[in-house]
Amino acid sequence: MIYMLEDDDGIRNLVLYALNGAGLESEGFDRPGAFYAAMRRRPCSLLLLDVMLPEEDGLTVLKKLRADPLTEKLAVILLTARGTEYDRVLGLECGADDYVTKPFSVLELLARVRAQLRRIPEEQDEVLCAGPVRLSEKEHRVESCGEAVALTPKEFSLLALLMRNRGVALTRDAILERVWGYAFDGENRTVDVHMRSLRAKLGAGGGVIETVRGVGYRISRQT
Repeated sequence: MIYMLEDDDGIRNLVLYALNGAGLESEGFDRPGAFYAAMRRRPCSLLLLDVMLPEEDGLTVLKKLRADPLTEKLAVILLTARGTEYDRVLGLECGADDYVTKPFSVLELLARVRAQLRRIPEEQDEVLCAGPVRLSEKEHRVESCGEAVALTPKEFSLLALLMRNRGVALTRDAILERVWGYAFDGENRTVDVHMRSLRAKLGAGGGVIETVRGVGYRISRQT
């Protein structure tokens, strides 16, 4: 998946049309907030990032991505009207993998996108384990005590989040933000309801999920 963060509708729509026409699945956003929400739902492999944006500039977005262990290796191509050597160097020093100055050729951009995609290592299937529970994100498969378990997409995302953060007590608002994409309002019982269902489906393996009183949930590092 390729994401494009660009507030100019004309440029964004043209590039997305070209990418999708070339068989490269892509989606665009005009504001950083919408992009961050999409990344929580489905991380991308490559980002086309405009520098001049509302809410916060592209270099700030880039610095945040590089500071987060989950996105520090994300391939990023900067798109900007700034073409001075200083601006190019600044963008690369902030962590950009490539730099394209507007106006640009769509064909050249496609070539640069393909070049970056070729450098991305083939995704390795990381199997997460906690006691008798095993989760394969690539295969979207969960096993508990050696038996396959059928989970809903939200239950799968919830379990994956807990297993990726073993030993960390995640609050309900953090879970809602990462899995559902909205903040906790103090009354919503969505997390608790899904957690009960998840534990029930895992059977004997459901015990790996601990309730942290007054905080939320976690999977212990000792499991």
